[in-house]
Amino acid sequence: MLLVMLGPPGSGKGTQAGRLAESLNLVHFSTGDMLRDNLKRETELGLKAREYMEKGDLVPDQLILDMIMETLSADTGKDGFIFDGFPRTIPQAEGLDKMLERMNNKLDAALNLQVSDNEVIKRLSGRYFCPKCQRTYNYPANLPKKEGYCDVCDVPLQKRKDDTEAVVKNRLEVYKKQTEPLIDYYDRKSILQDIDGEREIDVIFGDLVSQARNL
Repeated sequence: MLLVMLGPPGSGKGTQAGRLAESLNLVHFSTGDMLRDNLKRETELGLKAREYMEKGDLVPDQLILDMIMETLSADTGKDGFIFDGFPRTIPQAEGLDKMLERMNNKLDAALNLQVSDNEVIKRLSGRYFCPKCQRTYNYPANLPKKEGYCDVCDVPLQKRKDDTEAVVKNRLEVYKKQTEPLIDYYDRKSILQDIDGEREIDVIFGDLVSQARNL
């Protein structure tokens, strides 16, 4: 089984992809984790990626695809993969399709978590952390018992620089320009499955498992 998880920033796709992978015996394929693993092991692909990262440049799509192909070709003992954070653009999606086609394979579904802009802004601008113990809090799932203060240290919570409303809105704009077109791309291939991402986490997860098992 090969799945792609879609959704705007703050939709919970990383959390749900991890749970879905565990439930269905899939490899949770995160490009960030993949890059860190290759860098740690100092593989040939990892060393190439480091050259770009040290310059502050984006790692080229083809290099990411080469890493994906290497992982897909390995015998993991799992029943498939779920891609989280990739593809991010139409060219990446087209590259993934061509690579899978060469391997006589194809995606089974693109699971799209639907979350409104207002909800994304609420969630991401509602994240705080304790400057003392680094414990994190967020709306709406993990609120502190005392508003504005850490449950453990009882010190005022702080907000990270990239969680301000202005930054969150910019992230949304980038998502809409670069990644949201993937929804239409996979819809045209008749593999898109929309899931309401504004319900309880366990309810969303149950829906995802049900849809995946019905493929």
